[in-house]
Amino acid sequence: MSMAASQRRSAWWTRMLFGTASAGPAVDVALLVMRIALAWIFIDYGAAKLFGAFPGAGPHGIHQTAIYMSQGPHLRPGEFFAVLAGLIEFGGGIAMALGLCTRLAGFALFGDMVMAMITVTWATGFNPTTSPPGYQLNLAIAGLALAAALIGAGRFSTDALIARALRRRRTPVRTD
Repeated sequence: MSMAASQRRSAWWTRMLFGTASAGPAVDVALLVMRIALAWIFIDYGAAKLFGAFPGAGPHGIHQTAIYMSQGPHLRPGEFFAVLAGLIEFGGGIAMALGLCTRLAGFALFGDMVMAMITVTWATGFNPTTSPPGYQLNLAIAGLALAAALIGAGRFSTDALIARALRRRRTPVRTD
């Protein structure tokens, strides 16, 4: 592979991981609010799955989550899916809060919510009054996570800091 092709591939990966596009201060603030809301929700659910934190956010702790995963949505081995969901939700929530690898975190969280809809809430339908509730919350959160993945984190993020630092590093310094 040529040096130019290697540099193009590296630039593409950098844009995919840390790329942010600013459409003005209002959009950047809206993206920050969206990321914080997603972070709050996913950190809560992920911490409940992994550590048993935040009562009311589903099964408490990895053991109960593993039992639920194997019995409710029939995902086996339950321990694997409990850890996977917990790490995606907790880690993705932290990444959203920091605006770090937001596109990657957004796609992971979107996939997590699609799996939750397919395996847990789809049978209930779009109905908030049933027990368990329907998939309307999963759908809304999945939409926000996908928006974050497609748009990026905005100006107020770690991704933007990294992108600026990488651009400065690539710009040759002229010594005339």
